[in-house]
Amino acid sequence: MHIVVSMKQVPDTTQVRIDPETNTLIREGVPSIINPFDVHAIEEALRLRERYGGKVTLLSMGPPQAQESLQKGLSLGADAAFLLSDRAFSGADTLATSCALAAAIGKLSEQEPVDLVICGKQTIDGDTAQVGPGIARRLELAQLTYVDQVMSVDEAGRTITVRRKLEGAHEVVRAPLPALLTVVKEINEPRYAHLPELIRALRTQIPVWTAETLGVDPECIGLKGSPTKVRRIFAPPRRGGGEQVEGDPETAAAAVLDKLLAGKVIGA
Repeated sequence: MHIVVSMKQVPDTTQVRIDPETNTLIREGVPSIINPFDVHAIEEALRLRERYGGKVTLLSMGPPQAQESLQKGLSLGADAAFLLSDRAFSGADTLATSCALAAAIGKLSEQEPVDLVICGKQTIDGDTAQVGPGIARRLELAQLTYVDQVMSVDEAGRTITVRRKLEGAHEVVRAPLPALLTVVKEINEPRYAHLPELIRALRTQIPVWTAETLGVDPECIGLKGSPTKVRRIFAPPRRGGGEQVEGDPETAAAAVLDKLLAGKVIGA
């Protein structure tokens, strides 16, 4: 079974900066991590390989520094990794991103048929949860979102059965392969890298694919392929400090009650 994990290198959310000219994230010089949900996607792919055999391939789109995150993914035990990196990809919204990633998965499938694509449910720098479904739609894959358990894979029958986490309930779904899953953090506990895998990852030369390599329409990727336009970015106003009420408990409680009544926060 060939499993492809679509993963992303994201900025450390405590140090996000925005380019005021392009309204895009400034990634250069900013500490980066693997998107946390994607770490669980990698772990689930590795567990499925252990259960059913096969191969795990990592795929990411980003600047050259994204190779560091792919190497971290390899150190966890993935078999191969590919980076999509080209100025033509820059500034992509979720629609353009799914176009490039779908083209790359299609290229991988030409080399070795892809049975399963796994993504984190969303990225912490966008929180849209749209790229995974976008890939599934472009490749016409069965789409299973918010998966918190892969129950079984029937390789002979070419089906997969999963449990989806819904609001206040769970749903068990069987779908045909190939399929795409987006997974939540509850699905597993990620492993730590072992020294031999760390060494292997550092020695691995990660192939870099450009827009020309994929043969994608330039109008489908990057800013040209992004109908989403950011008109304005601003920082939310800082909240002022709350008022402190001093005095003994009874006096303080009475003062707070008076203020709530005066502000019509509560009724008399």
